[in-house]
Amino acid sequence: MVEILTALSASAAVGIRIALPLLSLELLRGEALWSALPFIAAINPSIRLAILCSWSMLELLISKQLLGQRLLQFIMLVSSPIVGAIAATSNAIALPIWLTGIVGGLFAFVLQSVQTAWFYRQPRLQVGLVFAQDILAILLAFLAVKLPYLGGIIALGLLWWAIRSYQSSAKWYSKNKSGDRAN
Repeated sequence: MVEILTALSASAAVGIRIALPLLSLELLRGEALWSALPFIAAINPSIRLAILCSWSMLELLISKQLLGQRLLQFIMLVSSPIVGAIAATSNAIALPIWLTGIVGGLFAFVLQSVQTAWFYRQPRLQVGLVFAQDILAILLAFLAVKLPYLGGIIALGLLWWAIRSYQSSAKWYSKNKSGDRAN
């Protein structure tokens, strides 16, 4: 049960941001993070850390501007299933790694797709909300390592929020689509 909650927390973190939670997980767990993934563990730790630091800084700087955020949303939407699977499988011990990867990848993709739909509905950039995303991503990565029960509960709460937000987005889209036909 703890592994499932850890995987959900880690994949929820990368469903919000990509590089920032991976950097947090790397700093918290070190080499143990990549033990289940030999193709990533083979990379020199200094190079891996430099890549994650650079990507995190780029992610933090670009996300505070509207055009950068739109570009970042597309990149994160495409890469979230892969990175979600990687983050989820980094903690898998007793569960089949392929099952953990599929669940983690789908969970990260669902959170990222709902965020993308939500941000495209917004008429302007809300910087406070972007900072809240950054903090939540780091918090979930921390909880995945230190308090997996709490991290998993928060991740399940985010799944509930994503389902509710998807329903709201579908209603908004159908309302605007029917309004376009009337014009």
